[in-house]
Amino acid sequence: MPLRLLRRRHARTGTADAPLLPAPPRGAGVVSCEVHDPIGTALRGADITVFDPVHRLPLVTATSDPFGWFAAALPPGEYQLAVTADSLEPVRSAVTVTAGQRSHVGPFQLMPSPLKELPVPGAWDFDPPHTAIRFIAQHVGMAHVHGRFTDFEGGIRIGERMEDSSIEITIEAGSLTTGNRTRDTHLRSADFLDVKRYPYLHFASDRLVHRHGAKWTVHGALTMHGTSRSVQLDTTYLGMVNGGYGEELRCAALATTELHREDFTLNWRSMLARGIAVVGPRIKLELDVQAMFRCEDTPTPPE
Repeated sequence: MPLRLLRRRHARTGTADAPLLPAPPRGAGVVSCEVHDPIGTALRGADITVFDPVHRLPLVTATSDPFGWFAAALPPGEYQLAVTADSLEPVRSAVTVTAGQRSHVGPFQLMPSPLKELPVPGAWDFDPPHTAIRFIAQHVGMAHVHGRFTDFEGGIRIGERMEDSSIEITIEAGSLTTGNRTRDTHLRSADFLDVKRYPYLHFASDRLVHRHGAKWTVHGALTMHGTSRSVQLDTTYLGMVNGGYGEELRCAALATTELHREDFTLNWRSMLARGIAVVGPRIKLELDVQAMFRCEDTPTPPE
């Protein structure tokens, strides 16, 4: 679990290479990085995420400061750090955090992203081993709760025009896990997802809107807890490649949205009145998707 973000201060000389960081909590270490744009200028507002490399869960999410810097205190361990910015190529780096020490990675210079080839028309199936459906909810008055759904199936039908594509996914509600057995049992109960009455979550979309660059908005309907609501997924298309086992054609995307529990009749206020305070009213949903082109539909791979 992340301990805290560290706010960087600068010496009165104003030099960007003289960061003054507060001491980390006892037993923690500091991970930091510096981000530059394609011409070498400090890049403000780059999205920086520190992941647990084993469970692929985001532990820290933040943006670079006006000097292109980021720093956070973390328990000792191995992590993955990802840096992204719109229209620029993302970068990743492994980092080891040691108690009482600062681990600095970078500087990272993000270069312009080449125009990514869109998926070829046809049917694509989600690849579960390389797809993660995660959620982040704030524990009332405390830290964040991170979890994921492990059982799901679905895919994408790419149209001749990308805007005419459709997406469908069915998630087994009982496959929810947060790493805490007692909490998971409670979240599956009638107080929350009520998986005995509503065993599945379902999302379907037949409208994709291109925003700019690799950014798309996926409009669809999410059915959860017996209630359907319109949702929008902010989506970054990551590209298409030939590779992997059997040289299959693959594409990938990262999508996020924010859900309000009361929209799905999960009454947060009544739960508080009854002393139930496991997670807060807003939930961030993240889909880290990789899909494979169906073998029977596989075209001749592009050269």
